[in-house]
Amino acid sequence: MNFLAHLLLSNNDDDIMVGNFIADSVRSAEYGQFKPEVVEGIKLHHKIDFFTDNHSIVEESKERLRPTQSKYSPVVVDILYDHFLAKNFDQYSDTPLEEFAANAYDLFNRRWDELPKGVQRILPYMENGNWLVNYGNRYGLERVFMGMSKRASFQNDMKAAVAQMFDDYDLFADEFARFFPELKNYVDGEIARIPWGI
Repeated sequence: MNFLAHLLLSNNDDDIMVGNFIADSVRSAEYGQFKPEVVEGIKLHHKIDFFTDNHSIVEESKERLRPTQSKYSPVVVDILYDHFLAKNFDQYSDTPLEEFAANAYDLFNRRWDELPKGVQRILPYMENGNWLVNYGNRYGLERVFMGMSKRASFQNDMKAAVAQMFDDYDLFADEFARFFPELKNYVDGEIARIPWGI
């Protein structure tokens, strides 16, 4: 899952949200730099990734993309699933997407000093482009994939991912709709095990 899903699955907890947001930029040896509650958010992020990467429904989506997206098919699916989450956000949250996104950007700016340098570099672009909201429209997706295509280490066809998605839109939508409630149930269970107050 990508940014929007990780943030929504953070249980409306600021520390978990910060940890979930920065997790890909933090090595385990660096955990001591963060408060324990933020570390729990980092760990939750990796659990979400593991659950997603190994789920049979997600594999259906990746398999459809693999002929053109090759090794990048998991990355593309993460973005596509955030699209469906953004499009149907009111089904999964009582907070409107625009308000949720604004609150997230505000949180990360207030806690700027806790963000790794790489995250600090990306946050202004994320906020100015309102990625969390714009995942929900085709133009926003095209911009995301264009940027990712340029930054990717290997030759790729990510610029064609949006067209592929819309060719099989109903199939991807169905897979997301079946998968996300299972992910949410899993994450709720993991959050319930967090030793609050440590």
